Amino acid sequence: MRAIVASFVALLAVLAPAATEARSEAGTAPLRVLFVGNSLTTTNDLPATVASLARAGGRELEVGTVTFDGFSLEDHWNHGAVRQAFAARAWDVAIMQQGPSALPESQVNLREYATRLADAARAERVRPALLTVWPESYRRTALSDVIVSYRGAAQTSGSELFPAGEAWHAAWQCNTALGLYGPDGFHPSRVGTYTAALVVYGRLFKAPLLAPALGPQWMSAGVARLTQASAARALGRRVPAARRCGRA
Repeated sequence: MRAIVASFVALLAVLAPAATEARSEAGTAPLRVLFVGNSLTTTNDLPATVASLARAGGRELEVGTVTFDGFSLEDHWNHGAVRQAFAARAWDVAIMQQGPSALPESQVNLREYATRLADAARAERVRPALLTVWPESYRRTALSDVIVSYRGAAQTSGSELFPAGEAWHAAWQCNTALGLYGPDGFHPSRVGTYTAALVVYGRLFKAPLLAPALGPQWMSAGVARLTQASAARALGRRVPAARRCGRA
């Protein structure tokens, strides 16, 4: 059996007893976000990357994961760990993803199980959300179908949409050679994960994205500007034309 990536049981034991009381304290409780998915989330540790952005922005964020390699949302539903996590009421938001889900039958499957999990989340006062991902590099042209699939599933399930794949698309509109994929041509590179993290941060906090000067030390200022502008565009924010492609 594939091993769970994070010990959500331990997290729940710590967070669950005081979750309701903590969230009732006006403006004092950190935002608690549960990431549900597979290795597209765990590669380069997307949750930790979002948490680092939050710290840099002076915001409090606690993250947890229920992730199994290769799992779809149907697999998560059948396994049951996610519903246990919801029932503990330790989370404010659940951000869920599976594979690209671009094919017609995959779109149907995503809508069905996103709806089941979203209903289960809302029953426990957890806000459901979907994280748009991306196709394999050899199917890169299918990204538009992935975007449509996740938009439709978010609408059907009543979930918030975190459009990371749309940020990838916006970045490639400026630089088709930007290295968002890792070596295997499916999992994200560090730049790809950072781009997705900017989308998650921007949607969670509804706040301006970080300035390039606060980007990762390993990333050039130009790439930081490009990824931040792309994330902003994916989130529906206005970006001046002169800055859309990372120009200062």
